[in-house]
Amino acid sequence: MFTIVLLGAPGAGKGTQAKLIAEKFHFAHISTGDLFRNNIKNSTSLGLEAKSYIDRGALCPDSLTINMLFDHLQKLPRDFQGCILDGVPRTIEQANMLSGIGYPHQLPINLVVNLVVDQDEISKRMIKRAEIEHRSDDTPEVIKQRLANYFAQTKPLEDYYAAKGILSNVDGMGTVDEIFARLADVIEKQR
Repeated sequence: MFTIVLLGAPGAGKGTQAKLIAEKFHFAHISTGDLFRNNIKNSTSLGLEAKSYIDRGALCPDSLTINMLFDHLQKLPRDFQGCILDGVPRTIEQANMLSGIGYPHQLPINLVVNLVVDQDEISKRMIKRAEIEHRSDDTPEVIKQRLANYFAQTKPLEDYYAAKGILSNVDGMGTVDEIFARLADVIEKQR
């Protein structure tokens, strides 16, 4: 299975673009944010644990995130051409776990695409998304905390995957269609 990781700051458009990629290439779109929200909505024990972190803009523990991901992967239909990960890995530790380092399973990553968007645009997008979707995890305080978490914990993944030779930076500014065309071009060249 061809596996793509989408990187980018919160509000960079990962979720929007992941859905379009999944549709075009017949990939499973796996959003850890959606997994967490579904578990929270259904008041599962995992959801209640995750909620305590998400509501304050903190990242869930790596083991919680990766266990949730692998649990979900086991339930996927086998007819997908690949999968696109949106929101995982978020830390070097999670990336190592996906590689089977300190974790009993492995998910080989074929391509990592980093959506590059300037910080002012990210803030505007997140505020707009909060208004449209009424998301409790997009308040101004939580947005500030999520951006701080991203720069401290997730941005280092760019260097991690660049060193492996599988990182492609894609301009995340412009219309949804313009960004998608850039992403599709990168994916076509790597498949």
